[in-house]
Amino acid sequence: MPKILIVSPGWIGDTLLAQPLFARLKQKLPGVVIDALAPARTAPVLRRMPEIGEVIEAPFGHGELKLSARWRLGRSLGARGYDEAIVLPNTFKSALVPFFAGIPLRAGFVGELRYGLLNLAHKLDEKRTPLMAERYAQLAEKPGDAPARPLLATRLRTDEANLVIALGRLGLSKAKPIAAFCPGAEYGPSKRWPARHFASLAKGLVEKGYAVWLFGSEKDRDIGEEIARASGGAATNLCGRTDLETAVDLLSVAKIAVSNDSGLMHVAAAVGVPVVALYGSSSPEHTPPLGKSRIARIAIECSPCFARECPLGHFKCMNDLTPERVLAEITALDARAP
Repeated sequence: MPKILIVSPGWIGDTLLAQPLFARLKQKLPGVVIDALAPARTAPVLRRMPEIGEVIEAPFGHGELKLSARWRLGRSLGARGYDEAIVLPNTFKSALVPFFAGIPLRAGFVGELRYGLLNLAHKLDEKRTPLMAERYAQLAEKPGDAPARPLLATRLRTDEANLVIALGRLGLSKAKPIAAFCPGAEYGPSKRWPARHFASLAKGLVEKGYAVWLFGSEKDRDIGEEIARASGGAATNLCGRTDLETAVDLLSVAKIAVSNDSGLMHVAAAVGVPVVALYGSSSPEHTPPLGKSRIARIAIECSPCFARECPLGHFKCMNDLTPERVLAEITALDARAP
């Protein structure tokens, strides 16, 4: 039975975009065992993927080299008998643990000075594979081969018992259709739709009979409070009040999700929720949600810029994306519902 170790990306969204790769490996290699080495912040979504066996949490933070810690971890993993490692990040340090573990086949994109650390090197052709999910899926094939298309459908498992506990703890009800808002974006403020727009949309949806729940991490608590206040209490702020696995379960009961280009956007898509995805500085041609969705963006010359903050200071790509436009996208998604 083949065993593969995945070295996971450090971002939640990127990790979810890698799931078609895992599904393709399962399709190609019946009986394969796939484990994942991941940072603590992405481990919860990997644990909800049916393709993944064990999740091994990496004992080093984002950007840390910690060479001795990587060596010790590699030596400990060497006894597990992995046949192959697939390294998804393109950094030098991400390839060290499989090398130290002595895993015979170590695959990934050439990246930064990784010759020797990787011995099955893929070259990235951005025009041939514009989607990040396609680029990851390519790593299931031989170097030079295109990824299998269409990408395989994927889904996160949900935990009904945990959902019931969370609903009771947070005083939430499923009596009304739920609109899930994800107002954060860890990459930077240029990805964030303004709080006033979220608040205006919340009021409009409540008038249509929805309950509006705000999702995010502790870092998003303040923006969640700003939206809740500006909406006159139309939105319930859950930012910082759940862990990631509980957010997965609560998002799964939403009728619609409205999200910045963020990890939670991909989580919502992965639990089968139709998503209105808000794009400004980033591109839906690169990281769209893998599910039923509508893209809300405006066409201006400077978008996408991929900057963390608006380099021109006007932030038109998000300021001029109106709540009315997003509500129209929600209506269009509702019209497509079975």
